Amino acid sequence: MNLRDLRYLVAVAEHRHFGRAARACYVSQPTLSTQLKKLEEYLEVQLVERNRRRVLLTPLGERLAERARSILSAVDDMVEVARAQAEPMTGDVRLGVIPTAGPYLLPHVIPDLAQSYPRLRLHLREDLTQRLLDQLRAGSLDGAILASPIAGDDLVSEPLCHEPFYLAVPRGHDLDRPEPVDAKDLQQTELMLLEEGHCLREQALELCRRNDVGEAAAFRATSLETLRQMVAAGVGVTLLPALAAAASRLGPDHAAISLRPFAEPAPSRDLALYWRVGTAREPTFRELVERMRSAAVLQDPTQTLPAA
Repeated sequence: MNLRDLRYLVAVAEHRHFGRAARACYVSQPTLSTQLKKLEEYLEVQLVERNRRRVLLTPLGERLAERARSILSAVDDMVEVARAQAEPMTGDVRLGVIPTAGPYLLPHVIPDLAQSYPRLRLHLREDLTQRLLDQLRAGSLDGAILASPIAGDDLVSEPLCHEPFYLAVPRGHDLDRPEPVDAKDLQQTELMLLEEGHCLREQALELCRRNDVGEAAAFRATSLETLRQMVAAGVGVTLLPALAAAASRLGPDHAAISLRPFAEPAPSRDLALYWRVGTAREPTFRELVERMRSAAVLQDPTQTLPAA
């Protein structure tokens, strides 16, 4: 038994398909299948249930795949410790980002990082908060850009930026006024929100609960862009964090949307970069945070938006 065989087992557990697992491991499907069979013979147990329609792991296979993830994570961390000690801004870094931040943040920071650190290879993954946290804690991600705070003492974080929320309303709407919006002004309005799993949804619901504001339950979006377009079409109103609100000003239908700041205390969120306690990549992440903070869009996410 070797580390390669453990990687094959983990790949099958993740992809539930021999072909996709083989591609993820950069080997042929017969090679992967043969090595897993040898692993089963070595351990004298069945790890995988094989049929023509799908691939399933046996209960024992699931348990051993989880152990294999931990072993591989520890081995990868040993390699990273050695590399990061000498050259922290080189090698592969797997970075997750929530979808309500990725499209509005990454285009402003990734080109600069690629130019400044040409030997650092960022592998980006966009996903919902809980899935990113699971992957970060399991070792399949090295770090993640999330909305803070995150509970637990197993992670370290450094703040990236503070984002006030803006109310996005159709032009000519009753709430399209010169003065800042008081949250209590929304009591006769139903907010369009994201679907379950988005941390931004929970933050918006907290605003609704505190101010007796309703949710437009007949519609839930999978992205902020969908919400923005629904506002532009005159369907309803929504909340946009500052980075997304600023980006909406570049859309072809921006003239159909009015972005209204909130009166103090304005609802807001904070973005931070998280990584595991004790990771060898800590010097890398601290340098990345400093570099990201220097981007104009993070120094002042509200610079192109109405003042409260």
